[in-house]
Amino acid sequence: MKINLEKLETEKQNNDTMNIDEMSTIEILKAINRADSTVPEAISHHLDEIAEVVEVIVDRLKKGGHLFYIGAGTSGRLGFIDAAECPPTYGVDEKTVQAIMCGGFSALYKAKEGAEDDRQMAEEDVRNYGISEGDVLVGIAASGRTPYTIAALDLANKIGAATVALTNNQNSELGQTAQYRIEVVTGPEVISGSTRMKAGTSQKLILNMISTTTFIRLGRAYNNLMVDVKPTNKKLVQRVYNTLRRATGCSEEEAEQLYSKTNGNLKAAIFVYLTGADMPAALKYIEEAEGHLKTAIRNYSENHH
Repeated sequence: MKINLEKLETEKQNNDTMNIDEMSTIEILKAINRADSTVPEAISHHLDEIAEVVEVIVDRLKKGGHLFYIGAGTSGRLGFIDAAECPPTYGVDEKTVQAIMCGGFSALYKAKEGAEDDRQMAEEDVRNYGISEGDVLVGIAASGRTPYTIAALDLANKIGAATVALTNNQNSELGQTAQYRIEVVTGPEVISGSTRMKAGTSQKLILNMISTTTFIRLGRAYNNLMVDVKPTNKKLVQRVYNTLRRATGCSEEEAEQLYSKTNGNLKAAIFVYLTGADMPAALKYIEEAEGHLKTAIRNYSENHH
């Protein structure tokens, strides 16, 4: 069956780059930069939709659910990037945010273009990853017509999971399949159909927004500081010390002592320094505040005024 791609915005020719093959290096770079600069503006019109998705994710994660990304090609790889960054940045379990790549893990570094048409593979992946009614599945596809991703969301709907479409074409089949849709039209690419460019950039920015906002709402930040970071290397240990100093005004030496005293629990260290409380009190109040450090400190101060 013939597939009509010409009506898709992501497949159209960009009038600004019709003669890009005749441009100098600097002219090509300027053309790409001009095109890229339009992406944040395109996203700005969809913040309410993104906010609605974040609220759904926050609600599901609070109840023990998981966030899954699924996609093929660039879209799938971008999901993997975002999922992989959540544990070290926000200290969450590796299963809290997971990514499913069409064609399997090897497709991350070697393209498997034919896999995106395999609907059965999508259904097997949804089942193998154990997606349940308490989870959220975000399907990512620039075209909004990828059979693999559509099939995955279709099955997730039947299971009872919350489903989200992240696409770059309006009224897409993927959007119509999902319960929630974010359809950001970024327009024709510098090189026609090369959706790893503007479309991919928009997806990366939106995934950043979704995961970052979700974990801020779940108490994984204090001011604008990472307070659940896992110090798994020397750089991150130093970041913990720096965060302690910024959050409390303590010295480097005091930061190291606090870190040791609280067994590397950054939130507890900040709490102990700012309130003068002991470690058991810190853990108790932070838990009662569901991880929100400011709330924990405020509640302690009110109770010990």
